[in-house]
Amino acid sequence: MGLVGGLTLTALSPAAQVIAAQEPVIRVLVMESAALRIRADAAQPLLVTGLGSGEQKIGALSVRKQRGQLQLTVEGRSRRLASLGLERELRVRSEDPRGIWLGRRRYRGELRVRSVGGGLQVVNHLGVEDYLASVVGSEMPESWPLAALQAQAVAARTYALSKHGKAGGFDVKATVSSQVYRGVESETLNTRKAVESTHSLVMVYGGKLITAVFHSSSGGATEASGAVWREHLPYLVSVPDHDQHSPVHQWDMWFEPHQLRVAFREIGGVNSINVLSTTGTGRIRQARVQGPGGDLLLSGSELRRRLGLKSTLVSFEMLASKSAKPVSGVLPSRFPSTSGANFLPGSGTALIGSWRDGATGENLPISSINANTSFQQGLTPPPPLPPLQVRLSRFSRRKQLLLLAKGQGFGHGVGMSQWGAHGLAQQGADFRQILNHYYRGAEILPYRQQQDPSLAHQLPFLSALRG
Repeated sequence: MGLVGGLTLTALSPAAQVIAAQEPVIRVLVMESAALRIRADAAQPLLVTGLGSGEQKIGALSVRKQRGQLQLTVEGRSRRLASLGLERELRVRSEDPRGIWLGRRRYRGELRVRSVGGGLQVVNHLGVEDYLASVVGSEMPESWPLAALQAQAVAARTYALSKHGKAGGFDVKATVSSQVYRGVESETLNTRKAVESTHSLVMVYGGKLITAVFHSSSGGATEASGAVWREHLPYLVSVPDHDQHSPVHQWDMWFEPHQLRVAFREIGGVNSINVLSTTGTGRIRQARVQGPGGDLLLSGSELRRRLGLKSTLVSFEMLASKSAKPVSGVLPSRFPSTSGANFLPGSGTALIGSWRDGATGENLPISSINANTSFQQGLTPPPPLPPLQVRLSRFSRRKQLLLLAKGQGFGHGVGMSQWGAHGLAQQGADFRQILNHYYRGAEILPYRQQQDPSLAHQLPFLSALRG
């Protein structure tokens, strides 16, 4: 069937084709745009339903919304224009194993285009195992140990199937709002092996699929779900992490006065930051930001969002310059500086996806990170951050002080740490041991159709037996 990204694809046997057809189909929102273009990879045409009667063979299709209709440019042996009502749905598939081009990415399965709100929405329908081969390669470097990739595959499968059949036109998004999915280009032999070797395995607690959230690096200890979100889940508790070798285990971020005025526009900048409460691992729960124009009471997640912080496990200093000592009255940070050490923006390997929050993480600014750092063993979880008050003197206000944020980890800190999974795999742990460490009390089982009646007709091949 051809070569894709170094992966040899062979024709499926009739039995394998039956199993493939019975896989749960995941609906992934891959694009929202005012205009788009879909094209075949090469000579094999696209097979499109919705242009008229029956299925039509075309080479490419451009779609945009205009004057209450879908305006289409259809390319095949000739080029023609067409208009359709906004209620029409276009379905595009291909028999070419290289997939379908949408913009700069290729996708397996079927693409469905429909009008939603003021623009167009494209949803990729494909089998969950094909979907996971791309997710694993999008969320972790494919060169990582197999055990880490396998743990990512099981967590991602659990998350995807827990969202299956949700209301609306799609189950998950292709971004960090769900989990990262980049189509065919993120599939490799290693990611396929990780998915195939864990086929159908999911994590279950109390007979239900768990909320299998994950993140890049906890900075020393993961966080209990109840400390970050409203719901306390018994399998998402705080555990020691194994991410000391992570390039974002410790980090510094500097903020100029004009950046602070933008981030806290309603109070005109920052005069002081008072951390009012923290979680058991030291992450900020609540803080008061004082500025020239008043005060703001913010949650840790809101403070993180405004400043683009990598995590809420952070402390602050106000400095007259990047070489100055802390201003009088500022408690010293307990984190040593790592600027220019492990965290090297723009250098090394860009580890796509995994440096943003996985599963339910926020879409935050991201830099390329050097993955070639040494592995270190052993860990003592950090003590809680003390309440911190940053005060500015009259002199320091005139000097336009800089804000230095010194933190640990990247992400919300709940569930599996991807760098921690890498560390455990390097210590010899298998994927079950990795998952059991981060999701306490969860069982790893073949997906059972009783868990989701909406999938019962799709999953007869999955064992109902435990173990």
